[in-house]
Amino acid sequence: MEKVSILMMFMMMGMLCIETSEGARKNPKVRIHTLFSVECQNYFDWQTVGLMNSYRKAKQPGPITRLLSCTDEEKKSYRGMHLAPTFEVPSMSRHPRTGDWYPAINKPAGVAHWLKHSKDAKNVDWVVILDADMVIRGPIIPWELGAEKGRPVAAYYGYLRGCDNILAQLHTKHPELCDKVGGLLVYHIDDLRAFAPLWLSKTEEVREDRAHWATNITGDIYGKGWISEMYGYSFGAAEIGLRHKINDNLMIYPGYVPREGIEPILLHYGLPFSVGNWSFNKLAHHDDGVVYECGRLFPEPPYPREVRQLELDPNRRRGLFISIECINTINEGLLLQHAANGCPKPAWSKYLSFLKSKAFAELTQPKYVTTATLQMMEDTKEEHVDDDAGKPYPKIHTVFSTECTKYFDWQTVGLMHSFRLSGQPGNITRLLSCSDEDLKQYKGHDLAPTHYVPSMSRHPLTGDWYPAINKPAAVLHWLNHANIDAEFIVILDADMILRGPITPWEFKAARGHPVSTPYDYLIGCDNELAKLHTSHPEACDKVGGVIIMHIDDLRRFALLWLHKTEEVRADRAHYARNITGDIYESGWISEMYGYSFGAAELKLKHKVNTEILIYPGYVPVPGVKYRVFHYGLQFRVGNWSFDKADWREVDMVNRCWAKFPDPPDPSTLDHAGEDELRRDLLSIECGKTLNDALNLHHERRCTNANSFSTSEGDERTDVSRISSKIGNLDENIDSISNNKSTNHSEKSESVQKDDEVPSSFRFWVLTLWAFSAIGFLVVIFVVYSGHKRRGTRSKHHRSRRRSSHAGYMEMNGRDRHSRGLDVPL
Repeated sequence: MEKVSILMMFMMMGMLCIETSEGARKNPKVRIHTLFSVECQNYFDWQTVGLMNSYRKAKQPGPITRLLSCTDEEKKSYRGMHLAPTFEVPSMSRHPRTGDWYPAINKPAGVAHWLKHSKDAKNVDWVVILDADMVIRGPIIPWELGAEKGRPVAAYYGYLRGCDNILAQLHTKHPELCDKVGGLLVYHIDDLRAFAPLWLSKTEEVREDRAHWATNITGDIYGKGWISEMYGYSFGAAEIGLRHKINDNLMIYPGYVPREGIEPILLHYGLPFSVGNWSFNKLAHHDDGVVYECGRLFPEPPYPREVRQLELDPNRRRGLFISIECINTINEGLLLQHAANGCPKPAWSKYLSFLKSKAFAELTQPKYVTTATLQMMEDTKEEHVDDDAGKPYPKIHTVFSTECTKYFDWQTVGLMHSFRLSGQPGNITRLLSCSDEDLKQYKGHDLAPTHYVPSMSRHPLTGDWYPAINKPAAVLHWLNHANIDAEFIVILDADMILRGPITPWEFKAARGHPVSTPYDYLIGCDNELAKLHTSHPEACDKVGGVIIMHIDDLRRFALLWLHKTEEVRADRAHYARNITGDIYESGWISEMYGYSFGAAELKLKHKVNTEILIYPGYVPVPGVKYRVFHYGLQFRVGNWSFDKADWREVDMVNRCWAKFPDPPDPSTLDHAGEDELRRDLLSIECGKTLNDALNLHHERRCTNANSFSTSEGDERTDVSRISSKIGNLDENIDSISNNKSTNHSEKSESVQKDDEVPSSFRFWVLTLWAFSAIGFLVVIFVVYSGHKRRGTRSKHHRSRRRSSHAGYMEMNGRDRHSRGLDVPL
């Protein structure tokens, strides 16, 4: 009996230990509070419903509070006070001191107000700060994530390039401590109390620094200071010496592919995403009252079994599952909120049945962090695919070259859209080659993070017109003037669409061994052309398109690329098709030979990969997951076709809602030939991606009538200009400073001059008619009077009549001359 009692005692102690361990997760002694910031708008109400539903499903410990920023006027008509536990904060959307309209400042202002006035803030140890447009997948527990007092945890926001340049030097005493972070923030309450006032004040400071809003300085694609709050956060934290533990695994944007073995616990649907033909963009629902319209949900995404058929690769498929999980969780929240609002029970549907099913509950059960997910960026020790075991993955930077033309602008929009969806690591920079004159008229500064380059389209020495030379010239200029911390550079063309990441470790790029794609038509590598232009013709590789090169190789090679391009371009005696392979025999592919001959000169041997790039219209190899579409050639599907050259002069970017002809629906394709079907599906994907990119661009820009034109030829009322000579650079800044001014006065003057032409014309026509009438009356009067006068007076009068007539003709001549000056040629 005594043995049984002892055994029972041990069992009870064991059970107590298990309960205590589980209790530490669910109800820890350490207190956690979750915050998110919103405004009194329908837009934030449906986001609140989605976040609150995910908060309950994920079993996030501790209370949650919505920081609601509203004006007194907005509160009178606001319907959503019941949507979440709420702490009201004064609205700072319109700044009380400057009058600046900047709603994003409500986030730091709301946190500071909560810390000062909320009772909850006095009874908490850890604070988790989220954005409203997030879905929680699993509990966010500070000590499990590695947060410590003095070391908050945050997600990585790599596009905050102002941490690396003059912006940080201007706005914090410790620019070296500036971290590119945001999204998920996990803070000890003592750190947050010290930091919050600086978050607010630094946001105000950056917002007022209009001189440094440019995209190439901030990374803000709109160049409007919209991400000032994010910089206010980073600069404020740097000011008090807070160094973050940065995690790039905890949070993911739906549409991105998660890293293998990583289970994100937070979804941030700030960017558009799609699954097959279905897509979702939060900006399309800015004024959507879906919370208050009984039975209405967002369009249903594909079902799980459809997703399994869409994608065979397990990791990419997992990314698609995350996308549908995001919108299904929001729709489930809307369904529950409608019931709480007193809506009648909705009619049965397959989709509603799925949302209430056990299968959906299992798919969205709480996710818990894994060891791999918890790995911080500073501690990451991921291995190469090759034999270089133990080394971390190197940093990558992607660049592409364009000019100040409509043609390159729509290509830029397409490439940037695909870059965001592809999961390509690292930053991207557009190398924009423009003349001073072109730059004054250029409207596309905000289309991509940009490094400005002097144009070499017209060669400064020879006068030769050859725009393709801008590519090597721009790469060389960027290397000489930008602050580059990447180990590998990926070089693309503007007329490309990314379908997946291009990484040096996957394709085995190494120092001395760049990776590229085959350009077999470069036959000059096999004949006298190579012998004339490189001392190592045997090392000449027929490559181009996509280039992955180590930064050390690129620094040695770039000048040779430019010089060899000039050399081949000047060799007109060897332009012939049978020597170069150039079908136009015009030396147009001299830049490509400049690349191959320059690389051969340094004996850089390429690893040629046939599975990176495909031209739409070509038959794909079965099972190959091509990473890049290069739509440099015409391609077609049935009666539909696309040729980029047809759109050279069409303004697809500045004309609202402009798009290319839609490709056929995949369901209409003839499935008889498997090769042809796969070819046509890829062609349709390329065409659709370009149109999706344009549509999202127009959604962002065309809703603001003050910043975007609605018809071809209209000018924006606030066009950015760069007035300084583009060659005069401050090498302490990684790109040319933007000296902005409006062309409003010039535009007004232009309109006035145009109006003067018809006004002047009408004036002189009326004057001519008046003088004609007067002259006619004078003649009649003279003739009539002549019958009553004597001969001498008649003779004298005839002389005056001739004089009067001659004067009229002289005046009429001056009139014609003056009108000729006003009429433009």
